[in-house]
Amino acid sequence: MKIRLLTGYALLCGLHFILAAEAPATFKVSEFTFTRPADWEWVASASPMRKAELKVVDAKTKAKAEVVFYHFGPGNGGGTQANVDRWFSQFAEPREKIKANTEDVTVGKYKVTYVSAEGTYKSGMPGGPQTPMPNYALMGAIIESGAGSVFVKMTGPKELTVSATPDFKKMIEGALK
Repeated sequence: MKIRLLTGYALLCGLHFILAAEAPATFKVSEFTFTRPADWEWVASASPMRKAELKVVDAKTKAKAEVVFYHFGPGNGGGTQANVDRWFSQFAEPREKIKANTEDVTVGKYKVTYVSAEGTYKSGMPGGPQTPMPNYALMGAIIESGAGSVFVKMTGPKELTVSATPDFKKMIEGALK
């Protein structure tokens, strides 16, 4: 019995090592190659809609934020404004109460729209069951490209999301140079 338990434990540890070793430092979404911040974790996506997923973990509080990348191809996924509006509507409070903000920047030849908001985030699929997450924040980026826009959305506890924003922007802009 002890041998089976030890063998099972060794297999689990080995599997964890293999999965950790496969976490890419860089990854491609559409035409862009992103560099994952070193302390952000790679997450294997279970959804074909999600082209990549990362997790940001606060070392002190163990709070988690998720970063999800979407790409639907040329002409798909809706326009920039439609997605900005959809992201803001994922908060329970009205737009004027969530510090809703957009900022357009140009990096190289690409237009990026950064989107931020704070409040009670409604976690879950639109039209499905949703869980209210108070004191959450969103930091998003919409990268416009001829190959179709890339949508990147980070959501999590407000303090963690705000503190991770510089690394988020560095990751986005680094892929466009």
